Amino acid sequence: MKNVKGILLDIGGVLYVGNSVIDGAVDAIAKLREHYKIRFVTNSTRRPPSIIYDKLTKMGFDIKEHQLFTALAAAKALVSKENAKAVTILTEEAEKYFGELHCIDTSSEFVVVGDAGENFNYIRMNRAFRTLMNGAKLIAAAKNRYFKDSDGELSMDAGGFVKALEYASGAEAIVVGKPSIAFFHEAVESMGLSIDEVVMVGDDIESDIAGSQNAGIRAVLVKTGKYRPADLEGAIFPDAVIESVAQLPSLLSKA
Repeated sequence: MKNVKGILLDIGGVLYVGNSVIDGAVDAIAKLREHYKIRFVTNSTRRPPSIIYDKLTKMGFDIKEHQLFTALAAAKALVSKENAKAVTILTEEAEKYFGELHCIDTSSEFVVVGDAGENFNYIRMNRAFRTLMNGAKLIAAAKNRYFKDSDGELSMDAGGFVKALEYASGAEAIVVGKPSIAFFHEAVESMGLSIDEVVMVGDDIESDIAGSQNAGIRAVLVKTGKYRPADLEGAIFPDAVIESVAQLPSLLSKA
């Protein structure tokens, strides 16, 4: 892959799964930092950016806070920019991160949905539905279908719940994380690079691979995390496929 100066890296499924680091990932990132600018981009919304940052550093990854771009932060920024309030379907940790922007008033301007885990219940969903029926805008921090959970199995992500709210209310969600083109471009611009100088590395054939390619960015699929062989049998074609992020330095050095 020629003319690569920057890398966008997904986190969950690429650097770690649950609490287990992908073999060789720490060393690979250390090598890549010597030659490329790096940004870490994630749709993980159960925990605020500070907790994700702490987890990465404790695992041994050399990362600076400004290098982390999360869908949860993008959702909060949108509500804050409008000087508004939002009814949220999030975990308790994520709701605390929203602070005074979070409320339960169904006359609020926004509904924000992330991966709320066990907080996906009828009371919260119906409150969000009523808020949408009162004219609120629906923000999906992410719309992923599933993710690789800590037990090694796939678990349902927020996308299905977002779809349910769209269907019930007639609203169309504003997606602020991957595969939002604006989300990818913001991360690229923060490196001072152009989109043709950057490559995205992820395990999600839809949000990572198709999403970044739609944003004009080359994409590398890793066979870790939520990857399944069927991902390569559809209409989405990664620019490269590697076994894991540990092979990324070798792939880029061959350019």
